[in-house]
Amino acid sequence: MKDKSSLVFTGDIGFDRYMYGKWNDEELISGEILDFLHSADHVVVNVEGPVASVEQNTTTSGAAQLLHTIDPKAVKVLNKMNADIWSICNNHIMDAGEYGIKSTLEIAKENGAVTVGAGMDIHEARKPVILNEAGGIGMFAVGYQRACRKADENKAGCYSWSDLDEIQNTINEIKKTCRWCVVIAHAGEEFTPLPSPYTRERYRLYLEMGADMVVGHHPHVPMNYETVGDKVIFYSLGNFIFDTDYQRSQHKTELGLIVKINFTETQFTWEPMGLEILRGPEHIVKAPLPVIFTDVQEEEFNLLSPLSAKMHIAATRRQMTYLNPARFANATEEEWAEHFAEPLRTGRVPGETLDFFILCPLAEKEKEKDWQKSKLEDVKQYILEQM
Repeated sequence: MKDKSSLVFTGDIGFDRYMYGKWNDEELISGEILDFLHSADHVVVNVEGPVASVEQNTTTSGAAQLLHTIDPKAVKVLNKMNADIWSICNNHIMDAGEYGIKSTLEIAKENGAVTVGAGMDIHEARKPVILNEAGGIGMFAVGYQRACRKADENKAGCYSWSDLDEIQNTINEIKKTCRWCVVIAHAGEEFTPLPSPYTRERYRLYLEMGADMVVGHHPHVPMNYETVGDKVIFYSLGNFIFDTDYQRSQHKTELGLIVKINFTETQFTWEPMGLEILRGPEHIVKAPLPVIFTDVQEEEFNLLSPLSAKMHIAATRRQMTYLNPARFANATEEEWAEHFAEPLRTGRVPGETLDFFILCPLAEKEKEKDWQKSKLEDVKQYILEQM
């Protein structure tokens, strides 16, 4: 067993829309970022959609434009990155049905990569990756419901972040032989700077269950991190290779980060690198760390979460106006209130996913202005700029 090991984690990766064909661009990823990736023993990537030979999605309106697939030719970029662990537990992995996930599993294997978080049945989806390094490192991936379609005994899909008994079992099994347990989580609200209270509660619960860290993606923007004793949660690494008009309608989607975790048998340290997607050439280059990427502890979170929730409501309005301008471009406050109360809009999984019965009242608390007491001045300004 190696007595130390390092892993770099990336955010969301997709190769359609503005990134389509960029697998042929030798300058897609800057040398500085490639060097950072290559400095690790393993690179863990979020493959945001099935790697499969399917027709390119060129739809430009409605929800159909949000279906994402990855041309198998793009795997050459993952190989160039040394990406040997693919997290495939996300809300797009089933966008080409069971064929898409089967193809992804086969192509990963052909390219010497292992997958985590999804499979052709629930047993494959739950199976952790075990690295016989640094005292043992075990990792598994979970995804939010409903959109990360849940696998079953005879059905392909994802490992649900809601299966708490099974998650506890997975952590316990990893800890029998491994010093370290990493949970990769695809969850949280899109385009928001701080996690919703229930997302934060869930990730902290994973640590209480015995995990040592949570690495998150899905929001498509960078978020804060939080240290909990000698453990850590990275709430969202943002985008890595991903750019669409849907995302361009929001703030900060061109920013992200990658984080390198250095493990020994007794401790871990970590080092982040900021990045930016240069729109136009669509090149990923090193950039300053996003302002939001700071340790937000409970007191500060409680002060700032109403402000963040209000910003999230604004982002959701932008989202819906982009997707359905005929209905929402000139919507009144009453019409917005009705929309947020619609069963298909809110409470999709009550208390844990896009629950506007929680988020809207939290956003109303912004009027109390307690967020002004926060000492995180840069974070306050960062959020206010996106209202």
